[in-house]
Amino acid sequence: MKFTLKLILSFLTVSLMSLAALAETAYLGGGCFWGVQDLIRKHPGVTHTEVGYMGGEEKNASYELVKTGKTEYAETVKIDFDPKKLSYEKLLLYFFKIHDPTTMNQQGNDKGRQYRSVIFYTSDKQRTTAQDTIAKVNKSKAWKKPIVTEVTPSSKWTKAEDYHQDYLVKNPAGYTCHFERKIEF
Repeated sequence: MKFTLKLILSFLTVSLMSLAALAETAYLGGGCFWGVQDLIRKHPGVTHTEVGYMGGEEKNASYELVKTGKTEYAETVKIDFDPKKLSYEKLLLYFFKIHDPTTMNQQGNDKGRQYRSVIFYTSDKQRTTAQDTIAKVNKSKAWKKPIVTEVTPSSKWTKAEDYHQDYLVKNPAGYTCHFERKIEF
């Protein structure tokens, strides 16, 4: 019995580690995180999303702190995805369709540094892909103005308060300024 239980636990541990190795994580800020999360979570290949804060220096990020606009935190969506089903480049191309990457520190009526367009990369490969994708989108002229999206290293992630998680699922009539544009890159 002990041997069987030990074998099962060992198998489960290896299996979970294998599944984790298949996932990749992206951190994207494109204005109010409610709308970005609502659209991205439905995209094929995305396995999990959370909203939170990244980019600031204060130890304890919270909505009350971030909403002041006096920090470097950006409202950010943490996206786990299966790179066999969705490449990082395709995820970024979709990101550039669901928010306006040409407005500095603003999305719709939301104004302030916390609403900036930003890609927080987790590796040199992600950084290069982000820079190449921005160049591709700029070259396409799909957006009439140049992309102002920041590409910056990821930093400490702080998950947002529970009431922000899947906000538009819980509140279908809630505020959003995000929608998918029918543009090609």
